[in-house]
Amino acid sequence: MRSWALGRVFQVSCVALLALSALHLTVTLLYYLDIHVYTAQMVRRIGGLLIYQPTSSPASPNFTAAARNRTLATARPLPPLQPLQPCPETPPRLVGPSRIEFSQSINLEDVRQNNLLVREGGRYTPSECTALQKVAVIIPFRDRDEHLKYWLYYLHPLLQRQQLDYGVYVINQHGEETFNRAKLLNVGFMEALKEDDYNCFVFSDVDLIPMDDRNIYKCYNQPRHLAVSMDKFSFRLPYKQFFGGISALSREQHEKINGFPNNYWGWGGEDDDIYNRFDRIARTRQTMQNDGLNSLKYKVLQMKKYPLYTFIDVDIGGPGRPPS
Repeated sequence: MRSWALGRVFQVSCVALLALSALHLTVTLLYYLDIHVYTAQMVRRIGGLLIYQPTSSPASPNFTAAARNRTLATARPLPPLQPLQPCPETPPRLVGPSRIEFSQSINLEDVRQNNLLVREGGRYTPSECTALQKVAVIIPFRDRDEHLKYWLYYLHPLLQRQQLDYGVYVINQHGEETFNRAKLLNVGFMEALKEDDYNCFVFSDVDLIPMDDRNIYKCYNQPRHLAVSMDKFSFRLPYKQFFGGISALSREQHEKINGFPNNYWGWGGEDDDIYNRFDRIARTRQTMQNDGLNSLKYKVLQMKKYPLYTFIDVDIGGPGRPPS
């Protein structure tokens, strides 16, 4: 008797379980069908256009003329982005005087991570406005790796605060010949123009860091000396004609004076010649027509795009020796 009762309970339990399973399957099916109908009424974004998905087909009795017109209709394209406004003459994020230290160790990967908006080759374009000028920063270089790290560490944030559309070009003199700063600057001018239509050029020594970001790296209606106050000269010009360190010239100005002289080997002399070219005096007035961009000879040995700058290794020859 007890065995029969247990069997009866087991039979009832099985029937109840089957009924519950059937109920679960029915609810699931109804839910799926409801979702399918709902999604057919949704608006999908395909290829940037909004496309209406009707719930009824043309064969349905309730398919009205208005619905038929909407079937293949697409919404208007998204409105075009408004053009950026020109950047202000005075950038709003300048901070003024800054403390410059050379005691800390600089890791270029850290510099890159802190300047993620700088593109390969050391290029940057402000996203919030249209830069007033497109600036190529030209650095004559040889065996100054530590100086270059500090320059990149300090200058990239500064140039971005100045809202410049800029590129950084490190022009390396290959070999062991006497250094020729001015000729490297001419090379940088020519090579940068092959990459973009720059209208302003800032020629900078690699060991000079601005102490105030209000010293804007841009061009003016006259050539501008941007390093008139340096710590190594007790923040005074060593002499009136000094034009070294950092200077800014527009493309037109640089071409008008035929660039920098190519025949000054060793440090010094070329800065005075550049200053004289602006005044066109004495011997400079006679030589500038034949010594400069129009007489420039060099050979590019390597160009490499690093995350923070463009490196160009060049053979510019030597005193009495043309490039090989």
